[in-house]
Amino acid sequence: MHTKRHSSEFRSGVLIAGAILAMALSPLRAAEEHPLLPIMQSELDLSMKKMAASDGTKPYFIQYQVTDLETIGISASLGSITADNNTHARTLDVSVRCGDYGCDSTRQIRGNDFFGGREFSYGGMISLPLNDDPLATRHAIWLATDEKFKAAAKRLAQVKANLKVKVEEEDKADDFSREEPSVHIGPWIKQTCDRKLMAERMRKFSKRFRDHPEIYESGVSLMANVGNRLAVNSEGSKLQFGEGFWRIGIQASTIAEDGMELWQYKAFDACAPDRLPGDDEVLKAVDQVIEDIRALRKAPIVEPYTGPAILMNRASGVFFHEIFGHRIEGHRQKDVEEGQTFAKKIGKEVLPVFLSVVDDPSQRRFKNIDLNGFYEFDEECVPAGPAKLVEDGILKTFLMSRSPTRGVTKSNGHGRAQAGMGVVARQGNLIVDSAKRVSYDKLREELIDLVKKQKKEYGLLFKDISGGFTMTQRFMPQAFKVVPILVYKVYPDGRADELVRGVDIVGTPLTCFSKIVDTADDDDVFNGYCGAESGMVPVAAISPSILVEQIEIEKKQKAQDRPPIMEAPIASEKSSEQQAKQSSDKTPEGGDQ
Repeated sequence: MHTKRHSSEFRSGVLIAGAILAMALSPLRAAEEHPLLPIMQSELDLSMKKMAASDGTKPYFIQYQVTDLETIGISASLGSITADNNTHARTLDVSVRCGDYGCDSTRQIRGNDFFGGREFSYGGMISLPLNDDPLATRHAIWLATDEKFKAAAKRLAQVKANLKVKVEEEDKADDFSREEPSVHIGPWIKQTCDRKLMAERMRKFSKRFRDHPEIYESGVSLMANVGNRLAVNSEGSKLQFGEGFWRIGIQASTIAEDGMELWQYKAFDACAPDRLPGDDEVLKAVDQVIEDIRALRKAPIVEPYTGPAILMNRASGVFFHEIFGHRIEGHRQKDVEEGQTFAKKIGKEVLPVFLSVVDDPSQRRFKNIDLNGFYEFDEECVPAGPAKLVEDGILKTFLMSRSPTRGVTKSNGHGRAQAGMGVVARQGNLIVDSAKRVSYDKLREELIDLVKKQKKEYGLLFKDISGGFTMTQRFMPQAFKVVPILVYKVYPDGRADELVRGVDIVGTPLTCFSKIVDTADDDDVFNGYCGAESGMVPVAAISPSILVEQIEIEKKQKAQDRPPIMEAPIASEKSSEQQAKQSSDKTPEGGDQ
């Protein structure tokens, strides 16, 4: 089971004149290697040459990856700063494989209940000195390599024993693919901002919530991760490149009178600080969050329902990410504990014939919107590139790391992981394309026609979705749940759309895909972060709005606690301000109070 929480809104923009943010490159020139790269290379060469266990076992593959990460976090609530952090960390991931490309120490040990016998920890993560000290760095690499090699040699023996006592494997693919080495030395990226001025912006944005005591928790934050990566492996790859992730996030939550917890979240994502929006755009989003959550408090709870619906573009993107994207990740096709929904469906129809899907992490932007899922190389030193997953409804391939499966022998650059986690195949920028498009207004007309045809009282419009989870393993039902945060009833008699709450979308993937009947021409982006076995990674999804002839919703779990008993302090403050203003208005001009 994999759970994700994504930003439900974004915009792109350019800072106003007198921008308070700045981006700069460090003194390293574009083609200059970082001092750690030759240290990593020499330690790698030494380990490959001399490392061996007492029984003669040697590593056939070693990779070192250094992640140098600078983070900025500034949060504000009700006009006051609640956090202001700036950190710098440098970590090392070591991957050691024993055996050979066909069968190595990472192979699944069948019958092992722990993680289904899968090996996710071979990456490892060790802290490195920040001052480039050669001896301290070598010592950390030496110690980590020794630990990982011993674990890999031990596990290889367990893998061989497991193969002897278990039935023949259904998927006889190799454990590791042979790939061409990648060599790329890019500039060392340095991005920064004026933290004092940015804190003032966060105060300004968050102060807007002081006028709304019915919103119990709220905040606006800046989150920045500026990461540089260095990597070398025993096949000859050598990489140096950097990426920036900047986000302004707006969140608010409250409790309805019946105890239901309600929340809204909007975010602006960018690859650099100078691509974040200006104040007017952020304040407009704050006002929209306030308007939406206040409306939700008054909205009726919707009853369980099956019938036609529209998922608007960003909501549709999350829908495909959850329900389709995770099920075509390569490692899920060979893992015996997985449901393997699409494992034997290459060359077969899995989506309506008018739909095609590609995952392209090499695409930096869409309509001038920065894509969170962009990267240059994956965690296995394979260049990012487009993976054409579905063409005219026909499944063509899977998202692949360097773990081959069922006739797909090569990586397509989707081996991803958070620092310290083992690599598996993951999504980057999932892009849904359609050969059957109408205007959004026409799509609404088609929805109303389906409502009438199915003799339903209303259809549903899913305007925004926060995320959800999907269950892919065999011991669980092969189902999904997607969590909408803005849902409307659409009536066939011309009444205005009605906002409702308390809705979760549920279903099974194969049935759900067969219900898609049309799409609009309004493609848009959903930027977010996704969590699975290899940790949290940034992702994006691009999709048009889609019309489904049948979707199923169920009631959301609801807390039973009442709203706060006493009045919020900001309510008293607001009342005092109103009284003072009324008193001032009654005072004659030039008179004494």
